[in-house]
This record gives sequence, C-alpha cells and structure tokens, in this order.
Amino acid sequence: MLDDILPDMSGLQSQPRVAAVFATRNRQATALACVAALAAQTHPPRWVVVADNLSADDTVEALEALSGLPFDLLVLRLSANQGNAGGVHEAMVRAFDSGADAVWILDDDSWPRPEALAAMLAKPWNPEVVRHPLQIDPLTGRFTWPLQVAGKTGGWRLAHTREDLPGEAFIHSRAMWTGALISREVWQKAGPVNSGLFIRGEDEEYPWRIERAGFRQEAVTDALMDHPGPQDLVHWTLLGKHFFLEPGVVDWKLYYKVRNMVWLKRRQKGLTTAIAISLAYALGVCRVDGIGRFPLVWEATRDGLAGRLGKWIRHPD
Repeated sequence: MLDDILPDMSGLQSQPRVAAVFATRNRQATALACVAALAAQTHPPRWVVVADNLSADDTVEALEALSGLPFDLLVLRLSANQGNAGGVHEAMVRAFDSGADAVWILDDDSWPRPEALAAMLAKPWNPEVVRHPLQIDPLTGRFTWPLQVAGKTGGWRLAHTREDLPGEAFIHSRAMWTGALISREVWQKAGPVNSGLFIRGEDEEYPWRIERAGFRQEAVTDALMDHPGPQDLVHWTLLGKHFFLEPGVVDWKLYYKVRNMVWLKRRQKGLTTAIAISLAYALGVCRVDGIGRFPLVWEATRDGLAGRLGKWIRHPD
C-alpha cells in the first residue's frame, strides 16, 4: 500500500559532497583567482582546501582574509615546500577526513568556468568513473595539453581542440590529472598521491594508477576550465610513447620532468624501456636546447633509475 502513496525514488541519487583542492606557493593573485572561480560555480563545492608550500609572501593571509564564500575554505600551512604532489596529497587527505565524497584536483592557475562542476555532476554520479573538464589555453583556444581519447577502432588518439572530439557529452579519455574528480572509492583503491614526485610526474603517475586499479576516465565536454599552457610545445613519438618538451624550460622543471618520467617508465615497462626513453628524451632536449643541458638530463636520469625521489638537492627556494 505504501508503494502506491510514496513517490518513486529509485532513479534519484544524492549528489556527492565535493572538495576542490590545490597547492600554491608565493602566488597570491593566482591562488585568489582560483578561489574566485570556484566561488562563481553554479554548483559550488562544499569545501576548498589549499595547501600552501611555505609561501614567503602574504598568500596565506590573503586567503584566510576571504569571507562570504559559498564553501568552507581550509588553508593548510605546510611546514616545508612539498611541491605540487606533496601539497595535493596533504589537501586530499584533509578533504576526505573532513567528509568529502570526492576531491576535485586543480592547479592554482586552473580556473573552472561557472558551469564546470555542475556539468560534471549532471549525469548520475558514478564513483567508479573519474570525470574531468576540458582544459582550454586562454591564449590559443586549444587544449592546454593534448587530450587522449578513445579511438573509434580501438586504441587512443590525441585531440588538440574541441573540434577534434566526437559529439558526445561524456567521452572516454585517459591520463588526466588537473581537473580530475576523484571519488573516495578511487582514492582508497588507487592510493594517495605520491609526494616523492614533488612536481611534474604526479600528473602522469596518478592517472596510471587509477587506470591500473580498474577505473575509467571521462572528459565532460560541457565542463570547461581555463588553464594557461606552454607555448611552442615540441612533440614527437617513439616506441608508441608521446614526448612533449617545452623549449628553454628552467633547470628544476626539466630535472623533475626527466627524473620522474624515467622512474615511472621503469615501474611500468622495466629497466630497458626506461633507459631507451631517457635516451630519446636526452636527444630531444639536446637537439632543442643544446648539448649544454645533457649533464642535467643525465643527473635526472641517474636519480630516476636509482629511485631517488623527493625534492631535488639544487631546487631553488
């Protein structure tokens, strides 16, 4: 009898409680812009957790002075610079400890457009799927980084613009970090972010672990996020692997890029493949930037092969 009186609730699912997280350091204006973009969401997150990597400016004070936000803003004052990987790790732990059902991973310079989170939650929530927005470089209108999407006949292809995508609202994708909406279930099975990568490596290693754990990713075409990208990006392929190089990138960024790539490829494919890929990258760097950068690439390769992670001994403070 009650079934005849009560409304049918079988098709309804409660929305997840979302926490947006990002790390920052000495970038007050950038961090404030990210918080402002989150406050402008038509469906704002329940929490925003910012991990501050020991800023020497007044980034923390400026964030803590904000009021009237549509979410709880938690600023974590880290005792040491842990890089983006360590900062996001700490922020995710705090977010899930605070009761979040899902964590939205951002960079401080990735600014979701107002409908982004609402679009990712428009389809019935499935904690087994990691959704993410499309990242747009405001300067070019192209994707910040080429997006891997499933091909029609199998395998993966690179999409560089929205016009390269099929006409679907949710598209099977992979290898996405910035903007990924990670459920508690994914986090518990895939594990926490590896803080030892510091920077420029977590964006590849963590999606790989998510995929290994049996979860899929989906690009949400109605969810857009502005995120400035590198200019004049050099791209080449070898052994089915895509390589990307930013010409003239500063030493510490190049070090982490190479070290973490070598470390990860050894885990994924073994020593021989890791060495081959490191040689390919070394040749690419020397060709683009000159032979003078080879010692730095060699140092990063040695450390990656030896599994020496963490903050680089010559990282500038």
